[in-house]
Amino acid sequence: MTSSAVLSPETTPLASRADPLASSFATTYAGVVAFIAVVTEGSFARAADRLGIGRSAVSRSVQKLEDQLNVRLFLRTTRSTTLTREGDLFYANCHTGVDRIVQAVEEMRDLREGPPRGHLRISSPVGFGRRVVAPLLGAFRAAYPDVSIDLVLDDKPTDFISDRVDIAFRNGRLEDAQIIAKQIIPMQMLVCASPEYRDAHGLPDSVDDLAHHQCVNFRYGSGRLYEWEFKVDGQVRKFQPPAKVTYNDPSLVLQAVLDGHGIAQMAGYLVCDALRSGALVPCLVRYAPDDRGHYICYLSRQHLPSRMRVFIDFMTTQIRASDLQCLTDLGIGTGMPAAVA
Repeated sequence: MTSSAVLSPETTPLASRADPLASSFATTYAGVVAFIAVVTEGSFARAADRLGIGRSAVSRSVQKLEDQLNVRLFLRTTRSTTLTREGDLFYANCHTGVDRIVQAVEEMRDLREGPPRGHLRISSPVGFGRRVVAPLLGAFRAAYPDVSIDLVLDDKPTDFISDRVDIAFRNGRLEDAQIIAKQIIPMQMLVCASPEYRDAHGLPDSVDDLAHHQCVNFRYGSGRLYEWEFKVDGQVRKFQPPAKVTYNDPSLVLQAVLDGHGIAQMAGYLVCDALRSGALVPCLVRYAPDDRGHYICYLSRQHLPSRMRVFIDFMTTQIRASDLQCLTDLGIGTGMPAAVA
């Protein structure tokens, strides 16, 4: 003869009693949702329609909840369903929490699908952020007034998690496979000098000639010096010039070159206007590297809030429409003869 014993809390193994919330959550959650639906709709049948499940599934969920609570929540007849006193009390205590959950779910859906709103933390290298990104923020805010922007300018690599960054602009070559990187425009690097410097010292004809010129260099926020890059005979060649002066701000590098203090390799977005006006002259254009870019980066394509989607699209469109590509003006890649070295 066999017998079965019902385990009391005192005889239940410790492992099964260690986390009663975890062990009963699925039943409790489904039961509470079903319970709230029945109260709201007035019947098990209408609750089933509201939840998109069978009436029997609603009934089972409520029954399991009643078993867990060890109380009867509804008085059910073939004609009506009414709350017991315990059901009234339970509903009063739990429906507010369920309403908050529903509200939170709806808010998340609204952030994904509704009008753009909320906060964006944006990271950018100092020069690109100051010269390109920041001037566009006014137009973006006018188009999307419910989106607030926190722009952080830093030449150090962005850590999306620890820095709590939503979107980052990056320059150069990207090797981080963990992020989504969309190239906005190619990154052109040009060696430039002022007309006054050219008249006084001439311009270099080759990369090796740079050793005989007064160079202005840039130092990253990390302390590392920028290495000038060129493409010689199809190969990348790096060069560390003997700089007469070094700055950690790209705008100061540009100003020093404009003032005739030396020559520097700078990004195209920084020097285009000066090249077009004649305030700067280019050199070594035929050695300009062609495998770098300006990128807009984020962690995942999935579940992007609408505020991130519109910012990415807006910045991509506006920056591409900006006249930041200098090599075309210099006759490079157009079939026109270049007038510079």
